[in-house]
This record gives sequence, C-alpha cells and structure tokens, in this order.
Amino acid sequence: MSDYKLNPGDAAPDIGLPTWPEGNFKLSDSLGKWVILYFYPKDNTPGCTTESCEFRDALPDFSSADAVIVGVSRDSVKSHAGFTEKQSLNFPLISDPDELLCKAFDVMQIKKNYGKEYLGVERSTFIINPEGDIACAWRGVKVKGHVEEVLATLKELQS
Repeated sequence: MSDYKLNPGDAAPDIGLPTWPEGNFKLSDSLGKWVILYFYPKDNTPGCTTESCEFRDALPDFSSADAVIVGVSRDSVKSHAGFTEKQSLNFPLISDPDELLCKAFDVMQIKKNYGKEYLGVERSTFIINPEGDIACAWRGVKVKGHVEEVLATLKELQS
C-alpha cells in the first residue's frame, strides 16, 4: 500500500495548463501515445538542469518508442522559455504556478532543507499509458541513472 493518493493503475488526472513552447497541454490530447511526465522543483537549478538535459538527450529513444516527454514545475511560462532556450530542450514544459497538476499527482510533499521543513515539489516521474492510466511512478527521484531506468521500464511495459 502506498502513502500516495495516486498510484500505478489509477487514471492520470487530466488538467490542461500552459506550456512553453506556447500552447497548452492536457493528457487527454495524448491518448494513444505513451507519456513520460516528470515533475521537478525549479528551472535552472543543478539537479533539475541535469535531469532535463538527460531527457533532452534521450528524446530520440523515447520518440522511437512512441512516447512524448513533458516536464512540469511551478515556474512561469517565461521562466520555462529561458530555461528551454539556455538548455536547448526539445519537449514542452508545463507551467503550474497554482500547483493544480502538482497536487493532482500528489507531488507536493514536506521537504527538509537546513533543518527547516517546507512544502515543495518532490522530484517524480510517471509513465502514462496510451489509455491515460499511470503505468509506473517514481517518487523522490535521484537524477543519476533515472532517465535510463525510465526508458528501460517503458520498453518493458511495451513488450
């Protein structure tokens, strides 16, 4: 049993939000495809930059597996624009300043930093199957080796 409200086998929440590049993203618009949805704390921070760049570099492998990659943080569309340009990201980033998607996916968690507790985005990744259900979830992600693990799991789920 999980301590999270949203788990593999559950239908993925379908909330439309603005993205960079300009537009909106709603999971139901991607029915029929696999979606890699990853939540990260903040644009232009070391771990988030590393993770995003690893997803960027692996995009051809995910695309050949009929999967799209979408990142989510609480940063503004304007912040995403700068982050995308600076890191040459090749997939959309969802702006969720009101934490609608973050709360729906239960990634707003108590975190500790320098002895202080605060509510923040827990680095998490979800594989959503073509029917719109969560096929796999990673919580409290450590960046090193994560993208490779997501790709391997995706291929396993598809076989």
